[in-house]
Order: sequence, then C-alpha cells, then structure tokens
Amino acid sequence: MSRTVVLVDAVRTPFGKSGGMYAGTRADDLIVRAIRGLLDRNPLVDHSAIDDVAIAAATQTGDQGMNIGRSATLLAGLPNTVPGYSVDRWCAGALTAVTTIAGAIAFGSNDIAIAGGVEHMGNHPIGEGLDPNPRYLAEKIVEQDALAMGATAERLHDRFPTITKARADAYALNSQIKTAKAYEAGLIQRDLIPMAARNAELGWTIATVDEPPRPQTTLEGLAGLKTPFRPAGRVTAGNSSGLNDGATAALLASEDKAKELGLTIKARLVSYAFAGVEPEVMGFGPVPSTIKALKQAGLRIEDIGLFEINEAFAVQVIAFLEHFGIADDDVRVNPFGGAIAVGHPLASSGVRLMLNLARSFEDHPEVRYGLTTMCIGLGMGGSVIWENPRFNGQGK
Repeated sequence: MSRTVVLVDAVRTPFGKSGGMYAGTRADDLIVRAIRGLLDRNPLVDHSAIDDVAIAAATQTGDQGMNIGRSATLLAGLPNTVPGYSVDRWCAGALTAVTTIAGAIAFGSNDIAIAGGVEHMGNHPIGEGLDPNPRYLAEKIVEQDALAMGATAERLHDRFPTITKARADAYALNSQIKTAKAYEAGLIQRDLIPMAARNAELGWTIATVDEPPRPQTTLEGLAGLKTPFRPAGRVTAGNSSGLNDGATAALLASEDKAKELGLTIKARLVSYAFAGVEPEVMGFGPVPSTIKALKQAGLRIEDIGLFEINEAFAVQVIAFLEHFGIADDDVRVNPFGGAIAVGHPLASSGVRLMLNLARSFEDHPEVRYGLTTMCIGLGMGGSVIWENPRFNGQGK
C-alpha cells in the first residue's frame, strides 16, 4: 500500500544570530510558536486529528531535550492524544522529520501530521556535549578535519581546485543580493511567524524579519575576511552560513485527506534519498543523494526546474552545481537567496528549503519538478524531489 504524500503548508520563525535577538528565548518556545503559527494558518485542521508530530534538533539536551517532539506538542496546546517524537540527523533533522512522517503517511499509518525542527545555537553551541570516540582518529576511521565542518569545506576546495575563493565569494554575494530582493518584494515575510524576543537592554520586542542578512555585503569586503579554518584558506564567515537560532514546521497529509478536508496542496512528494560520502568532504553529500532520488523517481537532473540547496558553505553548493553542469548563478537555484544570508539553524533548515520551493512552484506553473537538498555532518547528503501541483504542462 502506498499513498501520495503532499505538503499542505510550511512556516518558520524569523532566524536570529547566535547571541542575538533570541538570546533570552528558549528553543522549545521557538518551535512551539512555529507549530501554533502553522495551525493558525490552517483552521480547517482538527487538532485532535493530527496523527503524529516529529521535531528535530541536533543537540537534544536542555531546552532542546526531554523529547522535544512530544514536549513541543504538549506546550503548543495540542490534545494529549497527539503523540510526538524527536529526530536527529544533524543538519538534515527537519528534512528527515518530513521524510519519516511522509513514510508513515504513504504506508497508511498516518493521514495528517506535523514535521519540523529547531536549533538554538546560542543556547547550544555547535559541538556542545559531543564526546567523539577516540577510535575515530586512532583507527583512522576519519581524519581530524572530519570533525570540524569548516575544515571539511576547505577540503572540498582542495578536491575541486576550480572552485576558487573568488567563486565562493561571488556566490555568497549573490545569495545576499537575492535575499535582499526577496525581502523588498515581500516574498520571505509571508511565511515568517512573528516571535516574541527579549533583549537584556531593550526589553521585549517582536521578531518579524531574519536577523542575519547583510545586504550591504560587497566582494571587496568578502575578499578581506579571515579564513579561520586554515591559514590563507578559502572558507570565511562571509561565504558560509552563520551560527543561528530558529524553528520550522510543516503540515503533511495524504493527498486524499488533504482534498477531503479542503486543504491547500503546495507540493507532492515524489521521492527522497540519503547517501553517505567521506566525512572529510561532507559537503559533497547532496550529489549522491540526489542521484539516488532521481533514480527512484525515474527522472534526470534536466527534469528539475527549481532547486533549493542549503548553503552551509558556498563551496558545497558550487560542487553540486558543477557536478551536474549547472551555472553558479543559474536563476533556478535558490531564487530567494539561501542560508549564507538568512542563516542555518542546523536541524530546522530542511523545512525552510521546502517552503521556499513551494512558493516558487506558485510563481512557476511551467515547472513540474523541484529539488530540496542539503549536506550533513559526518559525510551525508539528503535530497527530496517534489512535484508542482500547479504544473500547467507547458514546461518540464
């Protein structure tokens, strides 16, 4: 038995800088606000009919622990009868929450459910509480670089010498420009759920926009930044995503249930895949996962009309584009900008890619298929292929 799974809707909180506007905010309150905002936008959904809630976090301690999936379900005011669980696939947490929930819907166990992710990197610095087994290094299972994401990005530059720092900086600048234009056009704000935030000096405020974007970025400024992961390296704070706080939530359903309830259908799930690569070059992960997802769907990369690629590092995105023969500035790629500009709160980012793609589907009925993909620490990639429900048959 297999049923078609659809994305009904997706939202996120504005993303903050680590130590910034959410410095006084709990992580669980971020995801609770996202869930409530998602349900407020979909009043036709009976809360008691929600079959499950899967919430991801990369660091599952403190305010991201205590089974954040179940905790957030209760705190969001959903009935006690609605269960919840937690997911951890590091950066691809929310993406994995979506595919796991989707599998249950396709199998027939669920009809309608919520998937999302949260990461408060201010409260939980990257690597907090980790205790890597000494065997990793002693038995040469991985190189030292594999345990530092920035170092893996430098190694990706080594592997692909055609991907220069100049190319990475140019890509990063374009991400900032596209994000600024999307904000000017009101394209990003429509899916942001306002979030209460408290500043020690200014008191309470309402966050309505992302904190990380730097619209005044220039190539000259990017060229002058330090390379913290290697002397005279190529990876900088300017061509990488930052340390961020934020949450995302998505509503998924079987297509039959969505139609029965009169819900919107923003995208149909076609296929998904995860793949492993050498941990030292984890940023290459989206290439094999996309190859697997395309094969499962019986599609070619030429059939994909829109791409949402998580910008953990510019070099990682360019490596993907170069492998598939796509230009660095292809207009089909991240049309609203990406994580280099708006931020990458680790386990939450997968749903941000999906909500952006769904909006692009609305603008491009000539596009039939779109891809959301991201790299994952310790050498993995995750990819999901979606179909545009508004496809008019005029293009691919």
